[in-house]
Formats: sequence, structure tokens, C-alpha cells
Amino acid sequence: MDRRSFVKGSAGIVGGLALGGVSGAQDQGAIQIGSDIPYKPFEYRERDGTLVGFDVDIAEAIFAGELDREYEFVQTGFDTIIPSLRNGNFRIIMSAMTINDQRAQQVDFSDPYFVAFQTVAILEGSNIQSLDDLKGETVAVQKGTTGEGAAEELKQEFGGDLTIDSYDQITGAFNALLNNQAVAVINDNAVNLQYTEDRQSVTLLQGEGQAAEEFESAPPYLTLTVERYGIAFRQDDDEFRQQVNEALNAVIASGRYAEIYTEYFPGEPPQSILQRGQGTTTATGNATTTGNATTTGSETTTE
Repeated sequence: MDRRSFVKGSAGIVGGLALGGVSGAQDQGAIQIGSDIPYKPFEYRERDGTLVGFDVDIAEAIFAGELDREYEFVQTGFDTIIPSLRNGNFRIIMSAMTINDQRAQQVDFSDPYFVAFQTVAILEGSNIQSLDDLKGETVAVQKGTTGEGAAEELKQEFGGDLTIDSYDQITGAFNALLNNQAVAVINDNAVNLQYTEDRQSVTLLQGEGQAAEEFESAPPYLTLTVERYGIAFRQDDDEFRQQVNEALNAVIASGRYAEIYTEYFPGEPPQSILQRGQGTTTATGNATTTGNATTTGSETTTE
């Protein structure tokens, strides 16, 4: 059985491990990767149960391709994913996780491998035409995400006049939108855009936002934040984190990252990430928009 078949057939619940000696034990066996599934297009199952997605393919390129290691995905809820990592239930997190200061107090991050925005998904023909129209309404989010955090900040701006319904998985949030239990879903742009592609009744709220403030060119839809995703590690796993960082940059340099990116997203990959594969760890520039995709030329790391 090749490693691709191994990972796609093995994403299940793996029993917890005592923290002591975890790194040593996992150095000898398959690398266990904590991930919230489904979260299309980053990690999700096809009808036959095959696990696919951007994170899944990046993991294959890093661990099977560069490190020659077996690995498996461990399905876990996003709101408990960091405590589960710290308890030794898996070795790393790959789950479209935004790098931020709050999380960096609990885990260490790899270099960024994706640039994202928090956006607002609404129903076509909705009365929601601007961010202010959300005041007094109900929005749906996923628990423990930066989308939930963006909604909380918006609630403060509205003086508390916003109801936030949090769901265990993002599918629950979108079901609430489709069933008119919420007027919007606040979530990452790539996932929200996937829902607009899958369902003609869903669209993104238009307007300028954080991306327009940070970049000369920005997407046409409203952006509440600009974020970078990273692979999360326990804070006692520095040597392995360095190995994974080197492997990630090798994947970028080889062109494999760009190939994977274009399989899941329109437009070109973020130039700031591609430049890191050429030996550049920090780059600044403009964002360019191609269709629904926006790539950025600026990158920062929080560790």
C-alpha cells in the first residue's frame, strides 16, 4: 500500500497518548495529524470515503515526499484541537489554522503556507447589503475559529446588538444560513467561496475591508481580516518543527506547492510563499486578484 492510499484510508479517531515520551514514540511510527473534517476544500471526504483536500495533499508532499514518513489524519473538533495536541493525541495540527498571538502562547507554528481572509457569506437576494445590515441579526460561525473571533469583534462594534450561533462544524453554520436561522456565515474566504460554487443560492458580501487597507489590490468581496495558516506543533517539539519547515520550503521550491494550490484554488499562489522557496523568508508587495482568488505579496510569521 502506498502512502497516499494509507493516509486517505486511515483518518479516524486515534486513542490518546500520555504526553511523556510521545515525541520519541512518534519518531518511530506514523505521524499523526490532528484535523477538523470536513472543511472543504482543505480536508474533506469524497463519497467513497477517500480523504482529500489542500491540507491533505500538502501533508503528502511534506511527509511522504520529503521526509519519507508514513502519516495519518486524526479527526477532531476544531474547538478542542489545541488541547488535544498538547495532550499528545497527535503530533501536529494541519487544519487551515490561522497563526495568531493567542494560539502562539500554546503551540509553535511552522512558516505560513496559506494566506486567507475572513469573509461574510449570505443568501442571494438577501436584505444584507453591507456590514452594518448585520446589526440586530444572527450570524453563524464555527466554534473556536477566527471566524468566531471576527464575529465577536463585530458584536462589540455593534454594542452587543448581534447574535452569534456557534456550531461544532462549518457545515452546521451553513445549514443555519440555508434554513434562514442565520443571515450570514462568517468564515475563511476559501471555504466560503467553495460554498458559493457548490450552491447558487449563496454569495459573498461585497465591499472593501482589511485586504484593501493592507494591499493595493484586493478581492471584490468584503474582507474582515488578513490571516496566514501554519502547521501547529507542541512547544517541546522544536527539532521536528525545523524538519517540517525545511520540508515545506523544499515542497515550495520544487514547484509542487504551486501544483497543489492550483488544483484547489483559482489564480496564482501567494508570491510571498513562493519566494520563500527561493530562500526568502519575508517579502512585501501587493496583492493580485485573479477571478475569485486573491494572492498576496506580504507575509509575516508569529511564533
